[in-house]
Amino acid sequence: MPWWSWLLIWSVLVLGLLGMLAFFAWWLFRKVVAAGRDAADLLAKTEVLGRHADELSEEPFHPAVFADLAELHEQRSERLAERAVARQARRDARVRRGKLLVQADPNRYAHLIRRT
Repeated sequence: MPWWSWLLIWSVLVLGLLGMLAFFAWWLFRKVVAAGRDAADLLAKTEVLGRHADELSEEPFHPAVFADLAELHEQRSERLAERAVARQARRDARVRRGKLLVQADPNRYAHLIRRT
């Protein structure tokens, strides 16, 4: 093989390597730009969440193990009474709707079935 064939082979290999490195550099640059864009979006979202953090905070947890038994019993009886009142209100509303259906005048909508 002549000496210039080795020069041609190595120059093609070096140019291929440089092309491959340029391609991966461009690919990596696009990924970094996209990651920067996503980081900016994330910072904007965390800023919004930071402004509303005090609204989103919950009351601190107080375990019932250390509470007074009489106080816990009173709270439970209050919750049961509130649930009973709500249940009775729903029942009354259901009965009222049922009475309206039973006492509805059937002739009220007779004009809808008359032929003209």
